[in-house]
Amino acid sequence: MILEKLLRQAGEVFATFPDERKGKVKYSMADIGLSGLAPFVMQEESFLQQQRHLESAQGKSNCQTLFGMKGIPPDECIREVLDEVPPSALQPCFDAVLAALQARNGLSVFQRLGEHILIGLNGMEYFCSDNRMCDQCLARRIANGRIEYHHAMLAATIVAPGQNMAFSLMPEFINSQDGAEKQERERIAARRWFATHGERFRDLHPVYLGDALFACQPICEAVLEAGGDFLFTARPTSNITLHDFMSGATPEEMSLTRKVNGKKRFFRYRWFVGAPLREASDALTVNCLNLTISDTEGKITYSGNFLTSLDVNAENVAEIADCARARWKIADEGLNVLKNNGYSLEHNFGHGKKHLAMMFAAMNLLAFAMHTLCDSVESLWIKARNAAGKRKRFFDAIRILTTYTVFPDWWAL
Repeated sequence: MILEKLLRQAGEVFATFPDERKGKVKYSMADIGLSGLAPFVMQEESFLQQQRHLESAQGKSNCQTLFGMKGIPPDECIREVLDEVPPSALQPCFDAVLAALQARNGLSVFQRLGEHILIGLNGMEYFCSDNRMCDQCLARRIANGRIEYHHAMLAATIVAPGQNMAFSLMPEFINSQDGAEKQERERIAARRWFATHGERFRDLHPVYLGDALFACQPICEAVLEAGGDFLFTARPTSNITLHDFMSGATPEEMSLTRKVNGKKRFFRYRWFVGAPLREASDALTVNCLNLTISDTEGKITYSGNFLTSLDVNAENVAEIADCARARWKIADEGLNVLKNNGYSLEHNFGHGKKHLAMMFAAMNLLAFAMHTLCDSVESLWIKARNAAGKRKRFFDAIRILTTYTVFPDWWAL
């Protein structure tokens, strides 16, 4: 199965992790890395403890047969060692999962506007505490005057309108040197993400989605330099020059009648070409799109403005608007699943002093990407998911089965 191959590749990556133990009890770096990843893949925080019991009773465990580990390190050893490893060391694992999705034509279900792939950007928290635990903790003062510490990252997720799956890419972690305000931090992290990862996705013809936070010239320039296009939400309060232009220019216009959840809705599209992004001689020119949706009584049920580097015309304006509105899928199909549907992203799996919290968050996203790959292209996995119904029921079944039985491989499981 594809998951077996990916875990073997991950073990090879983990074997290259820096080892700072200096004479302490030795476990292979591959076993330590796989031990960190396994609970996220299995969606069971106590998976390693269960497998230790199984190994003591039967002489072997699913850690050996399914994950290729030679031994199960103690939890303290896993945390101590992974705390020394920056999460960027996982990049080859994310690359391998995306490559496997491409090799099996799994990306085709995400392609829109021809051969474009939509990549949504969104800031998200994955840890919060009243206590500062490491130098990377971000601080904020809440309403009652108390200082709250948290960790955050810029998540990058492949999404598509009409598609109920989302695919996680390597995130960019926000650190305490990234400015004082949330908006400032996310913009700095976004520019860093494009500098680090943008070239990697150039051949996917990416269109980057984001809220009004990203609808500024530095981010738009970073997108273009990375070989992508942008499709960002625009707001009058943050894009004043743009909206002044829209107020005085004559738009092109088109209307459609469509059914939404069985109800008739009227879609009105208006777009403007060559609008200045800001009031300066070096301002980028962008194309602007306004969409309003109304019901049969004329009541407006949705209104939104977007700016884009894409060419907009009567043939593609409706699909571009659908793609722009797909940004909500980052939250619904991605972040909501990660926080509430088994991945427990906001849970403290271990904080450490250097990189551990970030490493576990990245491993959680890596497991989510692996699961999406299997949901897309692995026939046995898909049959089992369909038979189980809900995601939770599927992983509950895996947890129960692997608690009492050692399976020789993923195919048997």
